[in-house]
Amino acid sequence: MTRRVSAVALACLLATASLAVAQSKQGASPGASKQPISFTNPTLALDFPDPTVIRAADGQYYAYATQAALGGRDVNIQVARSKDLVAWEHLGDALPVKPAWASETQNFWAPHVSLHGETYFMYYSAEPNSKDGLCLAVATSKSPAGPFVDSGKPLQCGEGFVNIDPMAFDDPKTGKRLLYWGSGFQPIRVRELAPDRTEFLPGSKPIDLVFPKPGPSYQRLIEGAWVVLRDGWYYLFYSGDNCCGKEAHYAVMVARSKSATGPFETLGDATRQPESTILVRNDRWNAPGHNSIVTDAAGQDWTFYHAIDPAKPADGASAGDRRVMLMDRVIYRDGWPRIGGGTPSTKAQPGPVVR
Repeated sequence: MTRRVSAVALACLLATASLAVAQSKQGASPGASKQPISFTNPTLALDFPDPTVIRAADGQYYAYATQAALGGRDVNIQVARSKDLVAWEHLGDALPVKPAWASETQNFWAPHVSLHGETYFMYYSAEPNSKDGLCLAVATSKSPAGPFVDSGKPLQCGEGFVNIDPMAFDDPKTGKRLLYWGSGFQPIRVRELAPDRTEFLPGSKPIDLVFPKPGPSYQRLIEGAWVVLRDGWYYLFYSGDNCCGKEAHYAVMVARSKSATGPFETLGDATRQPESTILVRNDRWNAPGHNSIVTDAAGQDWTFYHAIDPAKPADGASAGDRRVMLMDRVIYRDGWPRIGGGTPSTKAQPGPVVR
């Protein structure tokens, strides 16, 4: 989930480039070393909400994020590139031309990208010209950097912000092409995609997987689904409940199942705890969440997510409207994923192993 954010100074881009160079000098040549390069959060000190990170066919890593205003102009879908998951180069706009059905609005949220054959498919959320709620959409490109071109029509629209945060997942066990999504105080859902991946499979129906819970908890509103299959378990990472703003209250949670379509058991239910959180705020970073998972060359999982730096608010906006990209290692213990001490790391850490 996101909100329209204020302009970020162009100087921030230059500062990030300098940071990337400095970080890359801490280890051997990026992309050529089997030894991890150390890193210190944030990995990308720009307003870069809802990050998805993938390894592309060219051997490099690409990160995609919700819209932002950079250098005085709107960037619909942000894209950045890295050889080592530590030093990132911001490439600009992956969706430079708005779809005709959303050409008059400026709400492009939470992209997810995956490669199928020779085509990259990007699922995202956008506000239609009618300004009636939000829609799930899909665009394609032959290059991971874009430009991506919208399919021409939304996958699905509805009232409010229910249709946001899509994540595509091909189930290795069944061969089904699945799309997860959800927010707007409703459950996280999954539905099967058609073979062309640009629409839902005719006759398929959405399945509710994880449900919000009333009360003052992180699960009051849930969103940002990300699914991985490891050791026979499907792990569904998700976030809640308020991503941003002055009252930001956000964390990463997890559920698991033996099937990609559930039923899922939350960590809280499994451990009889009130929350299912695995990543919460600390004194340095507020409201960490909306994560993605990427596996390095050593088979280790890393989570990329956004968090708020209260000391560095966006120009002309509240501190909760500037969310930078962080990463931390995921460790699986007792059948569940864990992230460090349960909060974002604040000191130098050994980074991922890359080819």
